[in-house]
Amino acid sequence: MSWALYAILAVPLGAVLVTLVDGWRLARAATLVAGLAALGLAIAIAITVRNGRVLDTAGGWLRVDSLGAVFLLATGLLYAMAGVFSIGYLEIDRDEPGFPGFAKRYYALLNLFGCSMLLVPLAADFGTLWVAVELTTIISALLVAIDRTDAALEAAWKYVLIASSGLGIALLSIIVMYATGTHALGNDYVPRFTRLIAHAHGLSSDAVRLAFVLSLVGFGTKVGFVPMHTWLPDAHSEAPAPVSALLSGSLLAAAFYAILRFFQVAVAAGDRAFAEHALIVFGVISLVAASFFVLRQGNYKRLLAYSSIEHMGIIALGIGFGAPLAVAGALLHVITHASAKGLAFFGTGSLLRGYDTKEVDGVTDAGRRMPWTGPMFLAAALALSGLPLSGVFRSEFEIVCGGFARPQYVGVTILLVFVNLAFFGIIWHTGRMVLAAGETEDQASGGSAVARERSGWMVAGMLGCLFVVVALGVHLPGELSTLLTSAGHRLAAPTR
Repeated sequence: MSWALYAILAVPLGAVLVTLVDGWRLARAATLVAGLAALGLAIAIAITVRNGRVLDTAGGWLRVDSLGAVFLLATGLLYAMAGVFSIGYLEIDRDEPGFPGFAKRYYALLNLFGCSMLLVPLAADFGTLWVAVELTTIISALLVAIDRTDAALEAAWKYVLIASSGLGIALLSIIVMYATGTHALGNDYVPRFTRLIAHAHGLSSDAVRLAFVLSLVGFGTKVGFVPMHTWLPDAHSEAPAPVSALLSGSLLAAAFYAILRFFQVAVAAGDRAFAEHALIVFGVISLVAASFFVLRQGNYKRLLAYSSIEHMGIIALGIGFGAPLAVAGALLHVITHASAKGLAFFGTGSLLRGYDTKEVDGVTDAGRRMPWTGPMFLAAALALSGLPLSGVFRSEFEIVCGGFARPQYVGVTILLVFVNLAFFGIIWHTGRMVLAAGETEDQASGGSAVARERSGWMVAGMLGCLFVVVALGVHLPGELSTLLTSAGHRLAAPTR
């Protein structure tokens, strides 16, 4: 089954080659096939490693275990649905001048972005992991700026500057980890996760703690932890909707995965309490700040961007609480958040195509005028707010129950209060957009534009995410439950 690690990277790269040698129509088809194939391979890999098995190849440079498989699933899902949604999203502009060239660039970058994010959970050492995360930054910045508007270019530059600064700190954390490893492994070794975990007893406790804090700040910049989050609302709001979905549901999670590899070493070195407390601090700060920002947003894409910061804080709290149920809930939240946020951002893309505005006040009566997009966008908002029977509710409920079991009463109380605060903000804004009757700005000024569904492909992409959101809320498959338990055990008691 190790061949699947090659295949899941080769599929998007093959789509890139098709994009470079032929027209945009074939590039579109190749992207669709690549996304769906990557999702299928991610599921197959996850099933293979769900009981603790490890797959490795390329001389040990590529490796995936149950922890990596969780993040592979989230990326595979959004990559596939973004490929479906993008067909309809771009088709609307096919009569615009220069569209064939734009479409080829878009599909080439989308596939490169998908490949780089799939590489992150397959990296077997800290060096390759850092390179993979850096690649996601470079490629996603080009996608943020692809529309070439002043706002998009500014957002892309801001993203590159802040994220690269953070990744510089992340590189320093790897250097510190490598340096302390020389005492146990010698001066010439590859800083692979398994070797550092196996020799964690010989690492300096102070160095491990310093490396973990630096990783929290460095990779946390890409996660969107407050106060390193300032690039995130601009990038998410200016990127094309399918790219925003990948940024929010997959890119942030990929950076969080990098932090978890440092967390494993810290736990193996005997510094679990320190690492958990550090995660709780960053999680609380991010959750509290994002909840207040959600209340005052007038741009619905920025609203969802701040919601992403909130949910990264929730995942950090789940891992920080430390109870097995809370950790499993946090890992499940990686997948449920990806599906719900993918649905939400796809909804913003459809609304933008229908209403030609990103402002909350510019969208009214979407439930009637766009009978597919409106209800599904509201369903995404309800799911992100933790509506019962959604996957997000299940994962958040597990985090809360695990927090009480620990017990982490203060942390759970903060979580409940500010999740509900964010709930009111999200529902207030999205409810007005979908349910409130009224005229759009164009109609009020005498225009004749009518908001409507623009493409069945966009609806199909949203339906795919909605299916996962509801399915995981109604029933958690036994294979996925086993995978999450195994991944949680790797965090709690890392051995190899």
